[in-house]
Formats: sequence, C-alpha cells, structure tokens
Amino acid sequence: MNTGRPVAYFSLSLMNFTAQRVPYQHTGYFSRIITDYLSGNEFLKNYYEHPVTFSGIEDAIIQREKFPTDRRLLVKSLETQYADLPIHDAVKKNLESLSDKNTFTVTTAHQPAIFTGNLYFIYKILHTIKIAETLSDRYPKRHFVPVFFMGSEDADIDELGNIYLDNEKLTWDTKQIGAVGRMHMAGLETIIERIEGEFAGDPFGPELINLLKDCYLKSENIQQATLKLLNHLFGSYGLIILIPDNRLLKFVMGAIFKDDLTTHIPFEITRKNIQQLSTQYPIQANPREINLFYLKDDIRERVEMKNESYYVNNTSIHFSAEEMEKELADFPDRFSPNVILRGLYQDSILPNIVFVGGGGEIGYWLELKPLFNHYCVPFPVLILRDSFLLIKKSWKTKMDKAGISATDIFKPEDKLMEDFIRRHSNRQLNLAPQIADLSTFYNTLKNISGAVDKTLEQHVDKLESQALQKLEELEKKILRAEKKNHEDVRRKIHEIREALFPMENLQERIDNFIPWYSEYGKAFLELIYYHCLALDQEFVILEEIG
Repeated sequence: MNTGRPVAYFSLSLMNFTAQRVPYQHTGYFSRIITDYLSGNEFLKNYYEHPVTFSGIEDAIIQREKFPTDRRLLVKSLETQYADLPIHDAVKKNLESLSDKNTFTVTTAHQPAIFTGNLYFIYKILHTIKIAETLSDRYPKRHFVPVFFMGSEDADIDELGNIYLDNEKLTWDTKQIGAVGRMHMAGLETIIERIEGEFAGDPFGPELINLLKDCYLKSENIQQATLKLLNHLFGSYGLIILIPDNRLLKFVMGAIFKDDLTTHIPFEITRKNIQQLSTQYPIQANPREINLFYLKDDIRERVEMKNESYYVNNTSIHFSAEEMEKELADFPDRFSPNVILRGLYQDSILPNIVFVGGGGEIGYWLELKPLFNHYCVPFPVLILRDSFLLIKKSWKTKMDKAGISATDIFKPEDKLMEDFIRRHSNRQLNLAPQIADLSTFYNTLKNISGAVDKTLEQHVDKLESQALQKLEELEKKILRAEKKNHEDVRRKIHEIREALFPMENLQERIDNFIPWYSEYGKAFLELIYYHCLALDQEFVILEEIG
C-alpha cells in the first residue's frame, strides 16, 4: 500500500524536488518507544510534560516564565564565545534578544563530530531553526531563538572521529584522549586532502574545501572549528551555537553537582523512574551514583567514591570529601555531566521551551522528568527531529523502471522483488484457489469419516494440515523459481536499496553532507529547511525531478 502523500513542490536554482510524507511507524527504522511516543501512548504520558502541539508549547512558555534564568550570564558567555567570529546580523539580533524576558530558546544538541558526521546532524539543526521561526511567526509578542548546544566534552573519539563518503569510512588518525572538543587538529589535513581529491571539481567543491580548511586547519581545537563551521553554514538563519565547556556557566550547576557527588540524589530519582519505564521499554541511559566526569587538560574520566574518598578513574587523582567540595567550588569547569545531567545543565542556563532530538535522545529524555521536577527546572516539549530520505534523479529513474514507489522503498528487498513478480508475471504464482479447494475436499472427508467415528475427524485435520503445509512450500518454490527468471530486476532492486539505505541503515545515519553541499552549495540547506515540518512528526522523502 502506498502510505505517503504528496505535500509540496519546491524549486531552487539548482534543485527541483517533490516531497512525500510517511508515518515513522511505516519505515521500520524507529524503536517502539518512539513510535508509541508519537502516537500518544497512554503509558508514556507520565514521562513527559507537554504534548507536541501549540497548546503544549504555550504551557511550556508559561512554566519557563516562572523560572529565574540568568540571562545576563548567558549573554555575557555567548558574547565572549563569539568575540573573534564574524557575526551575521541574524545572530547578532538573536544574541541581543536573549536578554529580553520574552525571548525563549528552541534547542538541539550534538557532539562536535568531525565535518558534522552524519546527515542528521544537519537535519536536526535546520528543524530547530524551522520550529523557532514558526513560533516567532505565531507568537509575535515573543521571540524564539534556535540554539545548538555543543556536546564538546564527549570523549568518544571512535564515534566522533570519522565520516563516511560513498560507504568508505574515513577515520581521523589521532592518539589524543579526553574531551573531543578540546582536541587539536593534527591529522585532519589528511582527510581534507582526500575530500579535495574527490570533490574539487564539483560546482561548490572549492568553496566547501576552503571552508573546511579555514575551520579545521586554522582553529585551536575541534569545538572552535565546529563553532566556525556552523556559524558559517547557519549564521544567516540566526542559529546560536553554545559551547557549554564554560567556567561561568557551570557555576549555575554547583548545587546540583554537589548533590550528585555527595547525596547521589540524581541517581536515586532517575533510577526509580527508569525502573518503571523499563517494564515496557529498553532503557537508553542508566544513571550512576555519580554522574560526573572529571575534566582537566586531556583527562575526562568518571568520578567514583570509595571509602568516603573520591577517585578519578584511570588516573592517580583523588580527593578527600573536603578537598572535593573545594575543587567543585573553585573549579566547576573541571566537572563534566554525563547524559543524565546534561539536559538539566542545558535547561538550567537557557530559557528553553523545546528540545529537538533523535530517537535515542528522546528515549533518554523520557527518563529525566522527575529529575527536572525535583530541581524545579521546567521540562521542555520533546520533538523528534525531522528525518529525510534524499533520492536523486538517477535513482528515481531506476526506481520507476523497477516499479518501486518512494514509499515502497522501505520494504525489504525480498518483498520488493515479490511485489514486482506478482505485478509482472503472466504465470499463476498464487495457489489460493487450490488451497480453497483443498479445504473443501478435507471438509468433505471430515464429514464422511466423522459419520462413522468422531475420533477420525482429528486424523483428517492432521492430514489437511500436512497437505496445506506442502502446498504453501510449493507456492514459495514457484515464486523463487519465477524470481530467477527476473535476476536482472533483483540486481537492480539490490542496487537501489544499497544506495538509498547504505550499510542497511537510514541514509541520514551513514552519509555526510559533503557530497550534497559540494554539488548544490547552500541551496541544499535551503531545500531541507523548506521541507522541515515544524511540529508535524512524519518522515519526509525528497525525490529529484529535474
């Protein structure tokens, strides 16, 4: 069944695409907790505060207005962060507006993956921008600022230090450890040279390569490079990029960090909530008794408590209780929250009303509501980021020849092939009439034998079951034999699926934005922005038609 519906036509100077929407449930790529969340599952309503509606947004605004956000501290920190960057007028306007009590933020977050990592990195930012602009239009007496909260303290270089181009994994060869955002650039020039060799001849290839060189080879560290790159790509949209690895901002979290270290309140609160949630769904993130890392120079290691003293894993660093209290008071920037506390930090320093995240992120945010309630921090509206499948004209042509619609493409290869065979074969492939005749035949036998001895009916049922199984096996063999007569179609279907679902995953979870930007430039960003759905929650397929 075709589950999508045409929703828009968009034409840019270089890009002509049509859009179709598909319910996330029909793609097969999203977890049950996400599809249940989107459908308004009753059980999950206890785990979030506001529905994804304008009324939910309005309630979030009312709650946020009661929370004492330190706007002066936020603006001061951001002005310092942007001091050495060219600032677009839209960014300047949004920075200034954050001082106003009628300004609120719409926030997304991600680690500083090199060269933006996967396509969804771009999608979640543009979706955040679209929501902020939609709300600003709807509520003209208020202003809404899109914010990218950079997870620069993450230490997972194995996840953040690579990209895929044409299914080839390019890995940053570095031995650095600690927070990825603090890492210097040595070794990235090799990947940029590889990019230059492949994309320099594209229409916007030279522009992109110069941008990557400027951001990554002329910056002090990864978080500064990411800041420069995102400021260049999204400054005209007014995006504010916030680097939370900031001494002044972390002072705001002093009391909560102290609770985490001493009384383990965050652990106790989230553990109880997660136990309840886990009766229905797998858990995304588990709390620890201490949910802080110690962050200093190239160290980012867990803090653990043993015998009333504190130890930093994999180091010789340790503190008595009194020393740890002084360390936190003097150097809050040396403490880095894990996933359990990161959202609380984000919404303690921002006047935030919406969080835009992927499936995994929404999953762990659903664990956190009681923690926000305990510390009286308003819980934001949780919006699943937009997802896209991009189908270039060459692939659309191949799909048309194979009789595959855009919404059919989510089906497994075997099902696509079976559908094709049933549409195009002039032979009988379905034994339904024969199976019906078989049922009639055995019903007659059952009546005959049952009239003699009722116990014989069970024997007839068994014979019918065996015969039915044989017919079903025969039907499968007939279909397999017919598939062999269309081997060329099978290869085309495999080629299409392999291209649009690299490594058997969603395109957005593997591919990078570089090939698209090098061919289309900022028109690519405009295309995605135009088709972002704001509060609607559906998967979007974009097909090139010209």
